[in-house]
Amino acid sequence: MWNRQNPISNIAIFFVLLVALTTIGYWLIFRLERASPYMLSAGLAAMCTCLLVGRPIASLGWRWGSWKVHWQNYLVPLLIALSAYLIVWIAGFGGFYDRSFVEELKTDYNLDQWNNVAIFVFHFLISATFSFVVSLPSIIGEEVGWRGFLVPELARLMSFTNVALISGLIWAMFHWPLMFRGIYGSSGTPLVYQIFFFSVGIVAISIVMTYFRYKTNSLWPAVVFHASYNIFFQQVFTPLTLQHENSAWYIDEFGAIPALVSSAAALYFWRKGVNEFSTFEGFEPQH
Repeated sequence: MWNRQNPISNIAIFFVLLVALTTIGYWLIFRLERASPYMLSAGLAAMCTCLLVGRPIASLGWRWGSWKVHWQNYLVPLLIALSAYLIVWIAGFGGFYDRSFVEELKTDYNLDQWNNVAIFVFHFLISATFSFVVSLPSIIGEEVGWRGFLVPELARLMSFTNVALISGLIWAMFHWPLMFRGIYGSSGTPLVYQIFFFSVGIVAISIVMTYFRYKTNSLWPAVVFHASYNIFFQQVFTPLTLQHENSAWYIDEFGAIPALVSSAAALYFWRKGVNEFSTFEGFEPQH
């Protein structure tokens, strides 16, 4: 039987498995030249922990829930990214837009005859649909670990605020080895700067995702949010921006502006969470 009274031991087992599996995943990055095994390790650690402690896999939050909530979690990251890059473009931290990126899109899509506006709209739609769906397997692999397993276990020990902050910091630290190795990050700023603002941004969006995990008792809103955030930052707005000498300090997941805008969104959802979950009695069991 699942020991519901001992979340500390459940979390400890999860972390031991996470360290072992991420070590293997890190090694596989260089063997397979793909980061997917590393990203899937959190979900695999969660499922293995469930098997070891007798926790039902169904308890990880598989209930689909409301389409309205999923649309919110799809659009909020788009709003964060758009707001951040409007600030970047208006303040002159980066230019709108990088014509070489758009020209490369024409070649990539074999649509050389299209004008720049048409090709970007097409790229946006492809990214927002096809690329979004393709990214889901690795995103689910992460979210089963973080929002599926870790958040409910932490919620048995501490307040909503602490759950959101601690799970977000752990999630950020999960990426640090990739940043130390130079696999993930920006070459234009010091590593300490990148880690700081990346971690601020990750903890911020963790607050939003934790809010919806509490609200819906489902991991799917976090999956949608995570995939949407990655797609709009990594495939749309960052490459669209014409970078100047100092742009790396302000743009992308490792710059100041997205982290600050994400923090503003986090403040809104943190206030909602504190008010709504002050007497939270735990997640409803799923079977």
